[in-house]
Amino acid sequence: MSDFPQDIFTEPSNVDIHTLKNLGPLTGMAGIWHGEDGSDLHPVATGKKGNIYVERYELQPIDPALNGPQLLYGLRYHTHITKPGEVKTFHDQVGYWLWEPATETVMHTVAIPRGQTVLAIGKAAKDAKSFELVAEHGAVTNGISSGPFLEYAYKTVEFRIKVTINDDGTWSYDEDTVMMIRGRDEAFHHTDSHTMKKIAEPTPNPLALQATSA
Repeated sequence: MSDFPQDIFTEPSNVDIHTLKNLGPLTGMAGIWHGEDGSDLHPVATGKKGNIYVERYELQPIDPALNGPQLLYGLRYHTHITKPGEVKTFHDQVGYWLWEPATETVMHTVAIPRGQTVLAIGKAAKDAKSFELVAEHGAVTNGISSGPFLEYAYKTVEFRIKVTINDDGTWSYDEDTVMMIRGRDEAFHHTDSHTMKKIAEPTPNPLALQATSA
């Protein structure tokens, strides 16, 4: 805690309202993306099952966020996943990708409609092209919170996501959700990976839009 300022109320005076210019390692992720060859491995009663999936991933800049002196820039996201040729949702997820320039910290919030939320945290330089974030069961900061049934049957003990910004303008992620499944002795690694291709540019955050139109 000694690294934090004594004054926890005074906000910085030099905040740049143009979020897209201040996303650090998240810069290459802003926009609307599509992919058709995602790879998923998840648990089933007989062991494990693999699937290919189709994904639409939208990441839009938000206005700068302040916690007193703490300054965060970020992207609000929604990703929707189906199996090829199907309409039924295979996975749906919302949250934020956040960048704190002062500490070179990336945060990723996850909320899914199965009764689970996650906050994963990691370090990355401003110009980093690859970074990894981690959340752990029981952690006070980078933690995992699950509903009673998931905690009973599919306890998530660790979540990791590695992001790579590729030279061709795409970006990729590799996820590993480590679960202890009731009735099984060994941890199960539920993995997902995909490379996303841009289909539309991001919309500037509200304050930046206002400044542009003024």
